[in-house]
Amino acid sequence: MNRQGDMERTFAALPPVGGGGFARTWWGRAWLKALEDTALDGQQLKKGRKHARDGAVGAVSVRPGRITAVVTDRDGTALRSDVLLQELTDEEWDRFLDMAAARAGHIAALLDRDMPPHLVEDAAAAGIELLPGIGDLEPECACDAWDHCPHTAALCYQVARLLDQDPFVLLLVRGRGERRLLDELQIRSAARAAREEGADGEGDGDREEAVVSAGVRADEAFAARDILPPLPAPPPLPGQPGEPPVLDTEAKPAPGVDPAALELLAADAAARAHRMLADALAPGHEVQPLEPALTPDQDAVRLAAAPAPDGASSWAAVRLAVATGRRQADLHLATRAWRLGGPAALAVLEGDAAPAPELLARAEALLTEAWEDGERPTLRAAAPGRWTVPGADVQLRLGGDGRWWPYRKEGGRWAPAGPAAPDPASALAEAAG
Repeated sequence: MNRQGDMERTFAALPPVGGGGFARTWWGRAWLKALEDTALDGQQLKKGRKHARDGAVGAVSVRPGRITAVVTDRDGTALRSDVLLQELTDEEWDRFLDMAAARAGHIAALLDRDMPPHLVEDAAAAGIELLPGIGDLEPECACDAWDHCPHTAALCYQVARLLDQDPFVLLLVRGRGERRLLDELQIRSAARAAREEGADGEGDGDREEAVVSAGVRADEAFAARDILPPLPAPPPLPGQPGEPPVLDTEAKPAPGVDPAALELLAADAAARAHRMLADALAPGHEVQPLEPALTPDQDAVRLAAAPAPDGASSWAAVRLAVATGRRQADLHLATRAWRLGGPAALAVLEGDAAPAPELLARAEALLTEAWEDGERPTLRAAAPGRWTVPGADVQLRLGGDGRWWPYRKEGGRWAPAGPAAPDPASALAEAAG
């Protein structure tokens, strides 16, 4: 299993919260106690609570040893804030996993997103401190404060809300992602059960491998379909795409890796995934045809046509123009066509292929029938599937699917003037404005 993506999670910004405490669970309150016992200035904590209540904390990125978010001051200043917590060593994780695997209740509690006191107590007895103590939450903030400031305090209060929902957030900061942790617990539990039942002379390593590789026959799983409970209803569609991870870290990127470009691609992937999920949850999605795969060139135009994060549109357009071998003016026309009709509109703009002869013959007939006698404009064939109106700087283009595209000359170049129309008269009216 590829666990690299398990080592960082990003949580969307939480909405403002009213009165009352920030933590409902005992481990969430323990997290805040570590903050409040560590900070030297209670006024900074008070301001931090106010920031968190007002929704000033942006998306929270969690990874081993570090939690990051952008916190916005009341004057609109956005500052990156980090809270550091020491990771457990590999030897400490081995002891924790052995301890947790020895009691089925510990595993069941974690699967239920619970962290019972006896789990933390058993871990402490094994010499592992899961929850932070005094001085363990180390602040780093762009405001250059040497102690907890309102920004790192606001981040800690927001993290307490995340911990209430999922204690695996704490375990990730301590150094283990959820999938890896559960996989290792399953392996150790299975191996322990096998040893208790008797290994029949097999070594522990062989028994462990046999247990992990064992599965269920496909015909047995299929036969059980009628006795299994129905699948739960799909979750509701989120209101907006998820926030991409924060890549502006203290670590230098690898050579050739551009964090800004990766953030743009991550935001684009999140938006596409949200749209695909919306399509999948829509009624009648079973009969919707699959979209054809895009070529790299088409996908670059699609990316250029998509809304870019603030400040990213200009440099992204330059890089995409270079990558596709286009001038920026050409890319501008390509993105305009894409927004009007996707790959079909782009193919018409760039003249990828002339319409089939049969389609051209039907088009000529339509051009004759689209207007009443005496109203038909003068049309001159400029190329296969293209007709211009002399002196009017407007043009009709025929797409490979038989639709008509309006074009208008702008700055000496033909540019798409609107979406496709089913007949040439409507398209020409659109081209004429």
